[in-house]
Amino acid sequence: MSLSFYYQCSECRKEFDISPELMICPDCHSHQKIEEPLRGVLEVVIDGHLHHSPKISELLPVEADYYPQIPVGNTPLWKPTGLNQELKFPNLYLKDDTHNLTGSLKDRASYLVAAYAMRENIREIVLASTGNAGSSMAGVGAATGLSITLFLPETAPKAKMVQALQYGARVIPVSGTYDKAFDLSLEYSLKYGILSRNTAYNPLTIEGKKTVALEIYNQLKLVPDFVFVPTGDGVILGGVYKGFKDLLKLGIIERIPTIIAVQAEGSNAIAKALKTDKFTPIDAKTVADSISVGIPRNGYYALKQLKQYNGKCVTVSDEAILSAQKELSVKAGLFAEPAAAASYAGFLKMKDDLDNGAIVVLLITGSGLKDIESAIKKINFPTNAIASLGDLE
Repeated sequence: MSLSFYYQCSECRKEFDISPELMICPDCHSHQKIEEPLRGVLEVVIDGHLHHSPKISELLPVEADYYPQIPVGNTPLWKPTGLNQELKFPNLYLKDDTHNLTGSLKDRASYLVAAYAMRENIREIVLASTGNAGSSMAGVGAATGLSITLFLPETAPKAKMVQALQYGARVIPVSGTYDKAFDLSLEYSLKYGILSRNTAYNPLTIEGKKTVALEIYNQLKLVPDFVFVPTGDGVILGGVYKGFKDLLKLGIIERIPTIIAVQAEGSNAIAKALKTDKFTPIDAKTVADSISVGIPRNGYYALKQLKQYNGKCVTVSDEAILSAQKELSVKAGLFAEPAAAASYAGFLKMKDDLDNGAIVVLLITGSGLKDIESAIKKINFPTNAIASLGDLE
């Protein structure tokens, strides 16, 4: 039996047909307040039953014929054997999304949004980004012939801005934070009638990111005990939950893993809300720019999943993030950007409370080449050039 798909509001549970004109629940969003996470985030619901082991494409709301023929997804899940031995965690895995087309997990959302745009004959997409989502949509857009307009904080790492520009996107620097860029991009989208790929605002961003959870299960052939997820806006976190929830609903798995949201101490809005049950805007400041968010747009949805499935939050300092980035490079050969290395920093902070035999997956969400300025902080450059080998003595 084939599956059908529809939208359901994550707050009031009202159901809607999937259409380009609908991004959020109009009823719940009418209660939106300034400086709070999005109200009325929509979730894609799978309806039906399967009598076979499904392909990942069968669990997505866009037919496979529309997907771009580019390398997105199917990223490696591997054991860093040196760390396995040193840390005495033989079942520690890295889900390495640096292998995606533009070097980050954000390609998963861009890929699905692009496929949807192709199906609906949409030729232009707009979004805001701290860097990765923008360069991702720009790259996937270039491969599919879509025009991409990107609102980007002027403080975004130059490598990410260069990447987006290299792909041919129209890049509009914003004087202010990601939250300001988000608001301006939505205003632009509504004014000119252009499809928004904004994280959480477009339900397909959560849906696209769920594929990382589906792959983890397919690669392990079982449900891990813990998944550590770098968390800013909460959309990757929501996507990981959504993937495992779909597998549970279809009867493929029997439990949801314990998911750990890892936040930087300077960008910890979701961690605070988990303790206080309310969101308070923060002045986000962290070296991990990809998870630097003052108002987590997917905050309400993410918080609901954490509470329902007994997830946890852990916060880590910038120093711990940079040290984890360096350690992953030196001991595992994986150069991750600071936000991606946060998952390892979170694991190091919590490992003494975990069973050494636990199956642990660290989500590595982006390449270190996207932000070399941060990596430089832990590097000692050679100071003297040599003219001959004798100079080494």
